Amino acid sequence: MLSAPQSPLLSVHNLSVGFGNRSVIRDLSFEVAARENLAIIGPNGAGKTVLLRALLNLVPYQGAIRWAQGVRLGYVPQSIAADRRLPLHVRDLLKAKADILKLPASSIGEAVRIVNLAPELLDTRVGVLSGGQFQKVLITFALLGNPNVLLVDEPTASLDELAQEHIYELLERLRLERGLTVLLVSHDLSVVYQFATKVLCLGSGTPCYGPPRDILTPQTLAAVYSAVPKFYHHVHDSGAHRD
Repeated sequence: MLSAPQSPLLSVHNLSVGFGNRSVIRDLSFEVAARENLAIIGPNGAGKTVLLRALLNLVPYQGAIRWAQGVRLGYVPQSIAADRRLPLHVRDLLKAKADILKLPASSIGEAVRIVNLAPELLDTRVGVLSGGQFQKVLITFALLGNPNVLLVDEPTASLDELAQEHIYELLERLRLERGLTVLLVSHDLSVVYQFATKVLCLGSGTPCYGPPRDILTPQTLAAVYSAVPKFYHHVHDSGAHRD
């Protein structure tokens, strides 16, 4: 006897977002299943961050965004607006969110353990953290409240190659070990091919959506980026994608 198909965790139908006379996203539809890793790619200005903000209900939009019942969202921004020169320690940052959510003090230790954040970083000022350390702090911050969905906006934009690898491996471990669903904005197509279960392309033409092996082709990438990214062949020759 066949089991009934599982309802999507996220359904987006005919989503449009604009600012003034400028249309950023137009008639976008896609679905995300639980425990997937959806990579959102496209050139600068295609609306990738705007899409995440619409999914978080932070910008006005037209169309329908439907999250399944019981979804708890965590957001990892590309950066934060706070002045990193302020004498703010990592522990203070995490405690502030825990207090707002009325979480027990143990929740901070649990999030720190999950991310493998070095304990000494808790008493380190935010402003002196390396880029990789700061991104791990932001992920720890996002995990407070026990989300089952992480929306991550270009977490490695200013990191060196080794730090990038560690952040992407951390996100994949969280997805596999804790059953998280990840929606990830990324420019690194090699990472997209390695970790994503689905890819959503935003660009000047019609959006495309599907498995990496179907989307990351020279023809599709040329249509999205107006030219095939130089590292495409590196992507194509990387290890086999895990479904």
